[in-house]
Amino acid sequence: MTTMTTEAALAELVDRSRRLGADRSVCNWGGGNTSVKTVEHDFRGRMVEVLWVKGSGSDLAEATERSFTALRMDDIRPLLERDDMTDEEMVAYLAHCMLDARHPRSSIETLLHAFLPFKHVDHTHPDSIVALCCTQGGERLAREIFGDRMVWVPYRRPGFRLSKEIALAVAANPQCELVLMEKHGLITWGETSEACYRNTLRVIQEARDYIEARVNPARLFGGPRHKALPQDVRRKVAVSILPVIRGVVSEQQRVILTWDDSEDFLQFVNSQAAKDLSQVGAACPDHLVHTKRVPLFVDWDPASMDLADLERKLRDGLAAYKEAYIRYFEENRTGDEQMHDPYPRIILIPGLGVIGTGKSKKMADICVSLYHRAVAVMRGATALGEFVSLDAKESFDVEYWPLELYKLTLAPPERELARQVAFITGGAGGIGSAIARRMAAESAHVVIADLAVPAAEKLAGELNERHGEGSAIAVSVDVTDEAAVARAYEEAVLYYGGVDILVSNAGLAGSAPVTETSLAEWNRNVSVLGTGYFLVSREAFRIFQKQGIGGNIIFVTSKNAVYAGKDAAAYSAAKAMEAHLARCLAVEGGPLGIRVNSVLPDAVLQGSNIWNSSWREERARAYGIRVDELEAYYRDRTLLKVNVFPDDVAEAVLFLASARSAKTTGCMITVDGGVPAAFTR
Repeated sequence: MTTMTTEAALAELVDRSRRLGADRSVCNWGGGNTSVKTVEHDFRGRMVEVLWVKGSGSDLAEATERSFTALRMDDIRPLLERDDMTDEEMVAYLAHCMLDARHPRSSIETLLHAFLPFKHVDHTHPDSIVALCCTQGGERLAREIFGDRMVWVPYRRPGFRLSKEIALAVAANPQCELVLMEKHGLITWGETSEACYRNTLRVIQEARDYIEARVNPARLFGGPRHKALPQDVRRKVAVSILPVIRGVVSEQQRVILTWDDSEDFLQFVNSQAAKDLSQVGAACPDHLVHTKRVPLFVDWDPASMDLADLERKLRDGLAAYKEAYIRYFEENRTGDEQMHDPYPRIILIPGLGVIGTGKSKKMADICVSLYHRAVAVMRGATALGEFVSLDAKESFDVEYWPLELYKLTLAPPERELARQVAFITGGAGGIGSAIARRMAAESAHVVIADLAVPAAEKLAGELNERHGEGSAIAVSVDVTDEAAVARAYEEAVLYYGGVDILVSNAGLAGSAPVTETSLAEWNRNVSVLGTGYFLVSREAFRIFQKQGIGGNIIFVTSKNAVYAGKDAAAYSAAKAMEAHLARCLAVEGGPLGIRVNSVLPDAVLQGSNIWNSSWREERARAYGIRVDELEAYYRDRTLLKVNVFPDDVAEAVLFLASARSAKTTGCMITVDGGVPAAFTR
């Protein structure tokens, strides 16, 4: 062993891991492991040999020092003498070998690294290698490339036995430089971190060059069968069918969708072989745990542009997939396994591309990302020969692997608005941004719709940084413009697959005696506060109906919706229109599971764009007080002697958006500190 400090060795390991993970053609999201062996002091001051290996549940591309687990090699090496060991026994044993109990839980492939006698080890799932390992007769082809530098290991689910088989095979072939794992991936090593990294890339490139020399672009995937729809037409079709898909696959729990029409996907779904090839199976276990064994292929002719036919085939296909998945589960279950959601994670549509589903935008994106890798693997395998995959039993044993299921139990409980999409108009303003932040904190996916696009984009960036990429998007909307409203919802559907919650909050205010209220001012209030609320609600209703899983609309109106505000006839009348529109929509939406409620705030001075306008001076003049007395005036007229803030309104909106108010519709909640004149009756 070298005298490099643990800190330096670990820093090198993190750097190598991040470089490998940065290229998804080399390392899948969440997949692969890297390791280094060091010598350091244990808690008693003794010098011990330590294995640092990536722990369970992290991604190499985002690795930090905290992603790795340190284990004592003297405790692990005796395991090589065992004949077998269950996964549960192995995990329990490795827990006793950890140098620090605060480190991540050991990966199932820890022993693979420990049993190999090399200082630095990489285990990856490169496209070119997995293609080779998923080709009928792949071992023979691999010999052509690597000769006796390679050890080939037949498929076995990761764990003790596979790790020991690899160790024994490498020991029996001291000249080897790499291990190819059938239907799985690659193992490489080196005496320095950089040498290990270079060896990994060199082996991957050798396989890639061998495959590319045999690719016939004209006959890829059997050649073209369909043509891709033009991009603008693809968008139109996607907007039409994404809510339909989302509604069906959300039968048990709502999901978020990702649509991807990248060139590699279009080439694949439009090909002659796609229908059959896509049903062979997953390329490797790391794909399968996210994408399921097979996707749904919708055999639709895009040249027909028959959207009714596409919707019918989608519904029929999803129903058939569900039935087939239930059969697969029943035929392969061995004990008391609980069946997963029976709907597909990946949907392939000729002319259109690929749709992925997940409990969040991040997980839907991961599904789609992994299917990019699957297409690349099938491209390579079919260039070499026949693509082969895990059989149904092998797939089931991975999908329902107790260690994979255990990971699910470690996830924190889902928050109140998880899996839902909230469309918030005026989302960049004071009240709107408070609502957006509160909903995002409860795991809602937030669409910040506002005329102030830079402010909306800034808020979306803040929410994505705090809650994870994909948590929020900004869209431009003028709620008085019918076409602009439709476009804003289209963006939400294209990004998330649908909408669950509308918070209609966009507003304005003006104050003047009726004799001084111009027709333009009257029309402006009615247009934004009346027509605008109608337009965004109508579009939400259309999406809710397509999804068929209910929906939720919350109007942010005003105390003035039920109280005749002095010198505010236009504003108050328009707010009353909002309140009654909400009641009408509640009646119409009830049979469809669509709830419609209103929040009536008053005098939200802090953070509100309305109160930063002339409205503040106008209201002070109406009450015959100075502007600096307005806040105290509003506080003192309430029963509770309080001022109302944007976060107070956000809490009321959250209540109405959540399951806590599941049996409430047509309701008004006042958030005004208690103004007797505005009591609802």
